[in-house]
Amino acid sequence: MKNKTFKPTKGVSAGPSQRQLRAGELIRHALVDILRDETLQDPALANVSVTVTEVRMSPDLRHAIVFVEPLGAGIMNIHVPEPSSPSRTTVVPGSPDEVVAGLNRVAKFLRGRLGHGLGMRFTPDLKFVHDQSFDNAKRMDALFDNPKIQADLRLSDVVGDDDHDQEDRHDQEDGEA
Repeated sequence: MKNKTFKPTKGVSAGPSQRQLRAGELIRHALVDILRDETLQDPALANVSVTVTEVRMSPDLRHAIVFVEPLGAGIMNIHVPEPSSPSRTTVVPGSPDEVVAGLNRVAKFLRGRLGHGLGMRFTPDLKFVHDQSFDNAKRMDALFDNPKIQADLRLSDVVGDDDHDQEDRHDQEDGEA
């Protein structure tokens, strides 16, 4: 009898393969070493430390999306509207968007440096993206610090404790019967 294995249906992504995850981590570690040791010749990257949080690889391992978070003084996530057209915005020097744009400008140089240190058949093309998870976590912390949310949390704790007390009483009554 044939061994049946689970195969996901078409159109449903099963997530990255073990190979993609392993290659992504290898590239992340190598990029961290390069960014730590090299002086990059882009003005947007002067005196800026960058954290590489994740690298997502394409299934053929030829493309990598690198999630980064700039650190250090002067990093502001501000967009200033242009006077000529309010719908257009200008990126403020030192903002995460400017740092990411600088990394994308030196991506070919970084790819060349990666090729020397990796034992992979192909060195992937790099695309840098600002990691929004830190901003999302900051927003969640601010929500939990809101006094209205704190009151709701305290209320749910009290209601939750009452539910457990009632369940305990029912369990005791059932045990006695």
